[in-house]
Amino acid sequence: MALSFLGDRNISYFTIPLAVITSLYPRAYSAWRGPGKKYFDGSNPRTFAARLEKSELDKETIARLQRAESASSNGFEGLPLFAAAIVAGNTAGLSAKTLNTLSISYILSRVVYNWVYIFLAANRNLAPLRTPVWFVSLGTTLAFFIKAGLAKM
Repeated sequence: MALSFLGDRNISYFTIPLAVITSLYPRAYSAWRGPGKKYFDGSNPRTFAARLEKSELDKETIARLQRAESASSNGFEGLPLFAAAIVAGNTAGLSAKTLNTLSISYILSRVVYNWVYIFLAANRNLAPLRTPVWFVSLGTTLAFFIKAGLAKM
């Protein structure tokens, strides 16, 4: 079976650095590469959004770069809960298959979330897709805690 590796070894702790990278990628896209690079000030990064507003970039590009910044912030906001969920699942002794499935599902949902937020959110018909994708990432995180709690009952 193609997904048999999910039960072989516990890789869940390795997905925490992947979650950090997944959270950093939108920042790399918006501020460290491409059209936003010249407006990013590493000594004062929180001024990036204001600098973009004053730039000569077209409104569509500015909005896309700002959404990338928001996607990055959202990823970092959820990171502590995800890391705690990984620890809870491991401490409770959940199976490698469960830990791997949930942690990989979280990473994949964050990748999809970033893509939807950055590239589809400009379309008012597609922008609502962001919410269910976000709920998938939250749901996988909460599933860790629920399964850990049930395992310890």
